[in-house]
Amino acid sequence: MTSEHRPFRVLGVQQIAVGGRDKAALRHLWSELLGLPIVGSFRSERENVDEDIAVAGSGPWQVEVDLMQPIDADKKPRVHEPALNHIGLWVDDLDAAVTWLSGQGVRFAPGGIRRGASGHDVCFIHPRGDGNTPLGGEGVLIELVQAPAELIAAGR
Repeated sequence: MTSEHRPFRVLGVQQIAVGGRDKAALRHLWSELLGLPIVGSFRSERENVDEDIAVAGSGPWQVEVDLMQPIDADKKPRVHEPALNHIGLWVDDLDAAVTWLSGQGVRFAPGGIRRGASGHDVCFIHPRGDGNTPLGGEGVLIELVQAPAELIAAGR
């Protein structure tokens, strides 16, 4: 299919999420050594994650770098394996993206569209396809994130 048939656009990178057993080591590298400010945190027992949110850049094109450690390293999901946990992409119409991609055979991770740690609606493309939905992220967990109006306007 050509892009004129696709009912959504990817506008840019919203985040990268890196994981490790010790969030302090990640903070040391990303914040203290590389200089990215920590602007928030998020903790979820259900998602087995305790994370700090760092940022690079500013304005609508600011990119989050989520520094994640598992609450319990022996439970799933294992947010520290692989260390580059996932990449988030801004999309201009999340509902249309999920509907269209599902129709193309893309497998989504359980949970559907929901509110993410930064307050935007999100949905995850599973790293691997399966028998019913053969297409996945080719080994990469991909988060689709509903872009706010200002980013959609900036991306036109």
